[in-house]
Amino acid sequence: MEISNSPARGELTRRRRAVFAAFVAFGLVLGSWAAHLPILKSNLHASTSELGIILLILGGGAFFGMQASGYAANKFGSGKVAAIGSLALSVTTVPPLFCSTWASAAIASLAMGISVGIIEVGANAAAVEVEREYQRPIMSSFHGMFSVGSVLGSVIGAGAFALNISYRFTLPTVALMVLILLVVSAKTLMTIQTDPTPQVVTGSTATSSRVQRSNRQTMQLIAYGCLAFLLLLTEGSAMDWSSLHAQEHLDATSSGAALALACFVSAMTIGRFTIDRLAERIGPARILRYGSALSIAGLIAVFCSPVLPLACIGWAAMGLGLSGCVPQVFTATGNLSGSNAKELARVVGAGYIAVLAGPAIIGWLADQFGINNAFILPIIGMVICLVSANILEPKKEPVATH
Repeated sequence: MEISNSPARGELTRRRRAVFAAFVAFGLVLGSWAAHLPILKSNLHASTSELGIILLILGGGAFFGMQASGYAANKFGSGKVAAIGSLALSVTTVPPLFCSTWASAAIASLAMGISVGIIEVGANAAAVEVEREYQRPIMSSFHGMFSVGSVLGSVIGAGAFALNISYRFTLPTVALMVLILLVVSAKTLMTIQTDPTPQVVTGSTATSSRVQRSNRQTMQLIAYGCLAFLLLLTEGSAMDWSSLHAQEHLDATSSGAALALACFVSAMTIGRFTIDRLAERIGPARILRYGSALSIAGLIAVFCSPVLPLACIGWAAMGLGLSGCVPQVFTATGNLSGSNAKELARVVGAGYIAVLAGPAIIGWLADQFGINNAFILPIIGMVICLVSANILEPKKEPVATH
């Protein structure tokens, strides 16, 4: 589709880099936060279940922030929302770890969660706009930059622990890094707008066509939300349970278990930086179809593997297959005729519910049937994604008659 009044190439590059900065900041905070969770638990003298409640509160704040930021992006522009989210993250990252009571930590975590929700939708909506201006797939590279930020945040945390550097220094440093990323990107981010006006059919049959289109789009958005849920449930299963699976099912050492997760994360990161060109050639539906098939093959290898090396190959195949799937769903949502940032917020929110609920579902299944058998659930989820891939095929809009 031709895009009129597209920015000059240099401006497009600046916008892409600015959104890159927002995704790196997002990943940096989440990677650092995950590394410091044991300190939060220790500071609060909290049990595992009490820490779980803190994380649930953070997740609830994120879900609220996503929905609110969808409306804000329509009114003020997705770039402004992404910039506000970066600023909010730089302010809210530090307080939870400095709290000494459960109540104060809950409030601080709620604020951080809202910030996470704001930047999640703002950055993805801005990425959709920049991708539309580029007129070729680039969404996966944005998610690749999030992975880079996550790894960087985790490495900073691990390095600080190894060098006995206090979190009282490390976390403010991470917050400062986020603020620096915002300073260098804010001016360009502010120029990225979001069109809040749904496309409508003109002519004598406008009213009935609009109703029909609205019904079809509603079903498409529900389908996109379901795909996001299943894909992120599968991704979360690997992130949260691959190491434990290696230890409990394959009797791996701690370092071997870490290798299983590293294979998945590394393959996913590599895939995110390479999948865009392939998506341009074969289209989003085939990316989802072939990616789901590769993920299923990887999961089956993990399920059937009697040894760690084969399981690691399975995790790598799964990560590579999944790497391009979620970006295609987000792109399809943002480019659906008549949709805007509010619809994107709902699809992203559906995926985030899977991020929150997935670990608990897999954990319950592991307790009931064993951790290896628990992976049958994500296998089923990816089969559904495989057979539903045609949902992402671009559809021609009906032509109004006069």
